[in-house]
Formats: sequence, C-alpha cells, structure tokens
Amino acid sequence: MLEYFLGSYIITIFGVVAAYFWGEHVHSGTGLTCVFIVLVLAILETSLSFDNAVVNAMKLEKMSHKWRHRFLTWGIAIAVFGMRFLFPVLVVAIFAKLDMLTVTHIALTDSAKYAHYLHETHAPIVTFGGTFLIMLFLNYFFDHQKVVHWIKPIESHLSTLDHIKGIEIVITLLSVVIVQNFIPNAQKVAVILSGMAGIITYLLIDGVAHFLEKHEEMRNAQCAADSVKCAGLISFIYLELIDASFSLDGVLGAFALSNDVLIITIGLAIGAMFVRSLTIMLVEKKTLAKFLYLEHGAHWAIGALAIIMLISTVKEVPEVVTGLIGLVFIVAAFISSIVHNKKCISENNEK
Repeated sequence: MLEYFLGSYIITIFGVVAAYFWGEHVHSGTGLTCVFIVLVLAILETSLSFDNAVVNAMKLEKMSHKWRHRFLTWGIAIAVFGMRFLFPVLVVAIFAKLDMLTVTHIALTDSAKYAHYLHETHAPIVTFGGTFLIMLFLNYFFDHQKVVHWIKPIESHLSTLDHIKGIEIVITLLSVVIVQNFIPNAQKVAVILSGMAGIITYLLIDGVAHFLEKHEEMRNAQCAADSVKCAGLISFIYLELIDASFSLDGVLGAFALSNDVLIITIGLAIGAMFVRSLTIMLVEKKTLAKFLYLEHGAHWAIGALAIIMLISTVKEVPEVVTGLIGLVFIVAAFISSIVHNKKCISENNEK
C-alpha cells in the first residue's frame, strides 16, 4: 500500500504545513483551524470520489505505463492548479467580465467577494459538468455489444437504445431544455451554452479517441506507434475532463467550509492526490477484473451525480448527499461482484 500512497502522504504533509503558515499569515492564531479545514476537505474529497477512481481506472487500464505515470504527475498538477484554482478564476472572469489578474487578486485578498462571484456562476459551471457526465453515462449503457449487465431488467433494455442514432445527444439536450425553464432569465443563455459546450466537448474527445483506436489497428508499425502516442494523449485529456466534471460540485461545495481559495485548493489537492493513488492501485492490482460489476456501479453513480448537478442549478443539494448516493451504488456493485464470484466458484466446484 505504501508504494501507491507515498506521494499522497508527502503531499499531505506539505499541504498541512502550508495551510498552517498561510492561516497564521492571514490572521494570527488561525493556523490550526486552517489545518483542520484542509483535513476535512481532503477526507471529503477522497471518500466521495471513489466512483471517480473506478472510472479513471477503467480508462487507465488501456493506457501505457508511461501515460499512467503522467496521469499521476502532470495530471495532479492540472487537477490541483487547473481545476481547483485556475478554472474557477477563468469562469468568474468570463461571467463577471473582469480580467483574470483582477479575479486572481480578488480570490487571494477578498475571499467573500470571490465566493459571491463563484456562487453567481454556479449554474453554468455545473450544467457543463452535468451534461458531460450524462453523455458519459448514456454512452456506457447504450451499447448493444455489452453482454454483462448488473441491473439486468434495466441495463439489458438500455443496451438496445444505441440502435437509435444520436439518442444520447437528444436525451442530454432535452435535460438542458428542462433545466433552463427553472433558471432566472439572466442566466438562461449561459446555462444553455454551457450545456451545449459539455455535449460538444464529450463528442469531440470521444470521437477523436475512437478514431485513434481504429488507426492503431493499421499494419504499418510506424503509424501504429504514432497512433499509440496520440491515443495516450487523447485518453489523458479524456481522463482530465472526466475528473474535472467530477470535481466541479466539490470545488463549489467547499466554500461551505471556507471562503479562503488557497485553503480550499490545498484540501482538495490532497484529496485529489489520494484519488489518483487509489486509481493506480486499482489498475495495477487488476481490481476491476476481479469485481465484475464495479464499472457498472461507478457509471450508475455518474448518472446520479449528473442529475444532481443539474438539479443543483435550481436547488442546493448537500455534497454529502451526492457522495452517499455514489457510495451506495459502488458498495452495492462491490457486494454483487463478490456474490457473483462465489457463485462461479461454487458452480466450478460442483463440476
């Protein structure tokens, strides 16, 4: 276990020390309070993101060792600085019509004002993530070639729907249309555009990934080698977008514990590092192959998260509720996998 989580422990130590000194710098005597908040955020991010780790592991299994390592190194930098700090700053800058330097200054010096701006952009942000995850959820289950079903009465029927070309796009667009009816007029256009951006982003990344997978089958060795490199990059981007979509509600929900953007970034960064370490462990220990229905449970959790994100554009949903629903699907799939394995062993022994 140590080999997988050593980096996470090191990041935790550095993060806790940095949080303490930053707290003392901002307001003398608040160092330990900042450390406590960081640890709570890290625990929440880790415990509520197990479905994210399972989905990441599913994609990483098809990637080379080099790209797995890059996911853990480059990927964590993108996840921490990009999604936990830079992305919210960019979104606030766009919707508040301010330059990024001004927003960054506000984030570091006036946390209450920054939290207000971020709250105002909540609906477009989660709509983008929600539509991206809905597309991911539907494309997983809308597949007539799937032969393994966990919740058979439902999944077996869903698998036949891919015969209707573009059905997943229609369903996702309809969800955006429904949501925008409950959004204030001032935000309707932003929500619709964000929803469309989520769909387009998924289709673009998924389309390029499929193209490169087919291209890999070419007999020309050099072309194949080049395709593997490209496929690794596209898969890496795909994983980062999935991770980003998962993290959106966590980033926004973290402001319930603190308005200090650096404390939030440190806490979520520690959690993100543990999730990545868990992902690598799942891949290298072949956990998904041992537990047949774990992928299914993770994708049902994704579907639930996507729906909750769209609901949260209208009504606030506690992050704990979101995490518990995902955890229920994961645990249920895990138990079902164990029962399936025992049944197979019993049948083999009888033979």
